[in-house]
Amino acid sequence: MKRTGRTLKLRLVLLVIAASGLALLAWSQVWIDVRVVQGSSTVDLPISGSTAAGALSALALAGLALAGALTIAGPVIRVVLGALEVLLGFSVSLGAGLAIGNPAAASAAAITKATGIAGNASIQDGVTAAALTPWAFAGFAAGVIMAAAGVGILVTNRRWPGATSRYQAVRFEPADGAPGGQPAASAGEDAREDAVITWDGLTRGDDPTETAGDR
Repeated sequence: MKRTGRTLKLRLVLLVIAASGLALLAWSQVWIDVRVVQGSSTVDLPISGSTAAGALSALALAGLALAGALTIAGPVIRVVLGALEVLLGFSVSLGAGLAIGNPAAASAAAITKATGIAGNASIQDGVTAAALTPWAFAGFAAGVIMAAAGVGILVTNRRWPGATSRYQAVRFEPADGAPGGQPAASAGEDAREDAVITWDGLTRGDDPTETAGDR
């Protein structure tokens, strides 16, 4: 059972890392090839995921950080992280889905910068073609996988092995021969007591170099 739980943990952590990495990679690629009519000419624009779904990079990095936290989290924190992973996956899929559903709107910022055409209606009228690349769907799939991994964490986290402690609690026991079961005085404590006695003698005018017989 313990070995199965460890395998589940490893696979889900790796799945979170892989899905987050895929989302980050997709974000950096071209999602949409847009053709815009400007007067009597046309302009072809490649729209990257950073423009079409800018939030994906932050969401993907959050997923990678979450994977690291999962490796050391306890049972309660795992539930919180699992729910957060579901939310991250949903957000990634939503961002990619909006770009897939309306490529012209997702390309608006780049179109305005390149052509000067502004306003949603004007941009929609100016776009004559908008071809989606596989990277847009890869971004959507990454979000689905992230959400599925979050569900897997919520369902299986009780079977994961607990964190192991490298340090054991230190127990103090009475030394042999100590009266009343109390710990024997340490050498450091004896040295401090001798120093106090010597100082008291000096304040009385005693010469510390004299022996008891000389006095």
